Amino acid sequence: MGQTLTGLLTSVRAIAGRPGTPAQGRPGGGPDQALLAALRLCGDHLSALAAAGPLTDARCTRLIASIGALTTACSTPGADAFDALLRTGQQALDSGGEAEARLALALADEATALRARSKGAWRLRGNALDALGRGEEAITAYERHLAVQQNTAASRDVERRIATLRAAGDRIDEALTLFRAGADTEASGADTEVSGAAARLSRHLPAAEARTAFTDFVRLRTAEHGAGDPAVRRLATLYAEHRRLSDRDPVADPLLGGAEPIGVPGLRRLVAGRTVCLVADTPRTAEQEQRPGSPLAALIEGYDLVVRCDEARHTAPAARTDLHACTLRGDTPWKGPRWDRRAGARLVFGDPLPHWRLALRSRLVPGAQDRVGDATLRRPLHDPALLGEEAGAGPASTAYTVLRLLDFLGTPARVDLIGFEGPAALSPREREWVGTRTANTDDTAVRITLR
Repeated sequence: MGQTLTGLLTSVRAIAGRPGTPAQGRPGGGPDQALLAALRLCGDHLSALAAAGPLTDARCTRLIASIGALTTACSTPGADAFDALLRTGQQALDSGGEAEARLALALADEATALRARSKGAWRLRGNALDALGRGEEAITAYERHLAVQQNTAASRDVERRIATLRAAGDRIDEALTLFRAGADTEASGADTEVSGAAARLSRHLPAAEARTAFTDFVRLRTAEHGAGDPAVRRLATLYAEHRRLSDRDPVADPLLGGAEPIGVPGLRRLVAGRTVCLVADTPRTAEQEQRPGSPLAALIEGYDLVVRCDEARHTAPAARTDLHACTLRGDTPWKGPRWDRRAGARLVFGDPLPHWRLALRSRLVPGAQDRVGDATLRRPLHDPALLGEEAGAGPASTAYTVLRLLDFLGTPARVDLIGFEGPAALSPREREWVGTRTANTDDTAVRITLR
């Protein structure tokens, strides 16, 4: 990073001052007070990082480097510190944590104070509010961005996000209207506990609180009237739509080309009772698979579901692929090659959520898949609702992620690995996991059958 965390914190404090103290005047003028305030916020964040112990997250390291660039820009006459401020805010947002999202929002506030007509500053503020679950406030910021954004193509993602946030809020409004209409027709009045749950529910709540309040409201209303009641059925539909909208944007048909979004329940049904094989992309496997009448080609063809991972370098373009899985890597995963290989279903693993969304919009090819994994399937290893592993174990291969996901679903009749030896071998940690679940290995050592 060019300097230690302690050294950077010292530089920030020297320019911006410590929390609660005014910044020192600088000869010949100096950075705007909003920039100094932003630097003090960065200094607070650096101080918290230093107190937390050794840094192991690469995204955190990139954020520190970005703060270093902002510090340099603020202390260099003629440097464009505003752009450095926006980059730091975006890097904070990309880091993925709640504290980092709060930092991004605070930096966005300073940026809008500096330049009230900056489309980048309002976009950053909207994204930060969105990440913090403050959807109604995010809509206001996004609208300010659109008011100064002249590029129609660049506006589409923001317009789509506004539509999603509004649609989620509309589901809550309709649920409350449905409750009030029912309460007016009930002779004894609505149950006090249900009325309290309805009073707590609002589209203006942060997303996590709204989900909790909506869940409680649906649970109590169902217990009161039963699942067969028409109003309760409609309420359950609104609740399900609200949850889906909270997890992903509705995507225009031209993007997916008619493909159906698929979540955990849909994937479980897709693989239920079927034999599944994961085929490695190696020259040896590809050559044998393409050879007419080869035993390996016949073996693969005998499975109900053929899974292939990541970008194919050796496998023939026409090779059967029922499920394609890939993992987003690098800082700009949306800039990779488009996924034009035909597949029945496509799963894309990646984090953070904004990068995952942008990658799907940039790399999916209309008509190249019938189903696309939704946001509930984007990080199965670390999602608490699925496997919930700690992120400190290091990056996992796509094949291992698929294996763990299929093992978690527990519905395939059989899962086999084909060709995962030599260059395609799994990491020691992954091989150990596979080894504890291996039922048998065939004589050619190209197939591992999991129990």
